[in-house]
Amino acid sequence: MPFTPTTFPGLIVIDPVILEDSRGYFFEAYSEELFHVNNIKALFVQDNQSKSSYGVVRGLHYQKPPHAQSKLIRVLSGTIVDTVLDLRVGSPTFGETFSIHLSAENKKQLFIPKGFAHGFSVITKTAEVLYKCDAYYNRDSESGILYNDPELNIDWEVPTGSVMVSDKDRLLPTFNSYAGDFTFNQ
Repeated sequence: MPFTPTTFPGLIVIDPVILEDSRGYFFEAYSEELFHVNNIKALFVQDNQSKSSYGVVRGLHYQKPPHAQSKLIRVLSGTIVDTVLDLRVGSPTFGETFSIHLSAENKKQLFIPKGFAHGFSVITKTAEVLYKCDAYYNRDSESGILYNDPELNIDWEVPTGSVMVSDKDRLLPTFNSYAGDFTFNQ
């Protein structure tokens, strides 16, 4: 299973090895031992799953310390544009975004360490997303950055008139308002 580091420290794309035959396919989506060997030492404690329609944008969400979460994202059906924003003050990629297509077809996964805001848009009729978290959800620690902040200029690959966003996500602050909840540690 190739683990490919991105230019963002700690952000890793995982391509599982797919075994296919006339019956279908099999792949190992997670192995604690293999992930540890590849410097992903998160101990996952919660799985979350969502189903969304075309045009839905969820995010950009994060949990403030001490309830910050690392996440392992994968798609069970459909295709999403998965996007993260580096919030770690002092990181060489602080304030930059990274996007990748994750789909049921390509079976890629994205490991997102603590210190990133995360969001995705659905670019197929529907998509089901499964993600593992290494900390439990804490309502008092939830925060986020506005999905359409002009400074970030994220291409969600959905026409403006087709975007569906929760009222809560429409009220998130811009990146300029970010209070610096995370510090980069190498």
